[in-house]
Amino acid sequence: MAIAETNDAVAPAPLAKLAPVATSDRLFSLDMVRGLAVLGILAVNAMTFAWPWSVSSNPGIQPGFDAEAAQAWQFMHVFFQDKMRTLFSMLFGASIFLIGGERADKARGKLLRSRLFWLAIFGAIHGLAFWFGDILLLYAWTGLFVMLVRSWSARTLLITGVSVNVICSGLYVGMMSMLAFAPPEAMTQAMEGAGWVNDPAKLAEAIAPFQGDALSVTLHVMSMWPTVVPMMLIFFLPATIALMLIGMGLYKSGFLAGRSPAWVYSLFIVAGAGSVWMVWQETSAFVAAGFPFVETMSKPYNSFLAPFISLGYASLLILLARSGLKLILTPLACAGRMAFTNYLSQTLIMTTIFYGGRGLGWYGQIGWPEMWMIIGGVWAAQLIWSPLWLSVFQMGPLEWGWRCLTYKRMVPLRKA
Repeated sequence: MAIAETNDAVAPAPLAKLAPVATSDRLFSLDMVRGLAVLGILAVNAMTFAWPWSVSSNPGIQPGFDAEAAQAWQFMHVFFQDKMRTLFSMLFGASIFLIGGERADKARGKLLRSRLFWLAIFGAIHGLAFWFGDILLLYAWTGLFVMLVRSWSARTLLITGVSVNVICSGLYVGMMSMLAFAPPEAMTQAMEGAGWVNDPAKLAEAIAPFQGDALSVTLHVMSMWPTVVPMMLIFFLPATIALMLIGMGLYKSGFLAGRSPAWVYSLFIVAGAGSVWMVWQETSAFVAAGFPFVETMSKPYNSFLAPFISLGYASLLILLARSGLKLILTPLACAGRMAFTNYLSQTLIMTTIFYGGRGLGWYGQIGWPEMWMIIGGVWAAQLIWSPLWLSVFQMGPLEWGWRCLTYKRMVPLRKA
């Protein structure tokens, strides 16, 4: 989720010899915000590792779902759901410009295409063999479109990106809301298709394939991939393009690089805080009403306001760094420098905990309160190991492999 590390070049100018960016030239603001995104995305994805997709859509059908579980779910939904995906997509948009430069730079453009190609390969392996919810392939696919407009001005990128994002959100909310006027048969079919109906037998049937041996679980994951991935590549494409355009525009304007005036960041913090309050009220109504299908699926406040919350997070971190707190934020920035490694290691950890035959086999057994303990443990581990690794090496192990493939040569790993 932009799981891709985003500053392989400090400025998009032609280079005599293309090479990864030096550690001393990295943009702290991008690494720091990316660190928040890679940690936060685990909170969003956690339940999809531990339960069938229907439980993520309608948490009320999870056995033992009570008031405490509802609060734990609401915390995730308000502060993380759609906000981390938004940050990742914006950062990936910035990376397309940072890596590829202007369209006239043919060498950098070739490097960008190579980078996207290998990202797609990683995504296909990740999705097929480990977890069907992979987003790397979607980003590689979307990047092929966004790279065509990377020479647009910041103003054009922002206007286009915001317009497309509002249209996509409006269409989604509108289509979901129209279900309220559908015939009862159509409504029932839609609810069953989304796994919304509380049917313990069907839930148990969906859980069983993930509790087998390692081979059977892997084959089941592979069988889901051809169904999930085409849907993601088609339906998520316009919205992801929009967010990448916004991210590229925000980088060109200086916002993501930490160069905007303090009042701009303060304004986004206020807007983000107000948006959090509105989304909290929305989700409180969902919980009180027992997760009504149309309202919960359309989630209008969250659909439209998630970008404001995401940019509020980024603004807060940037202002904290500018206020002399870089040392405290360094572990977060290190996690961001190793975002590719940390994202994929999250899959390895979670599937080891939950999938049968790979480790503990806790699939279908963990509720939301207990899940937050697991999420917190993974966060702590990644905030510890990322600085430790980068004290010896220039980049994460998977970042290194990706760069070697992209540059078609061995790049240095250990620090000089």
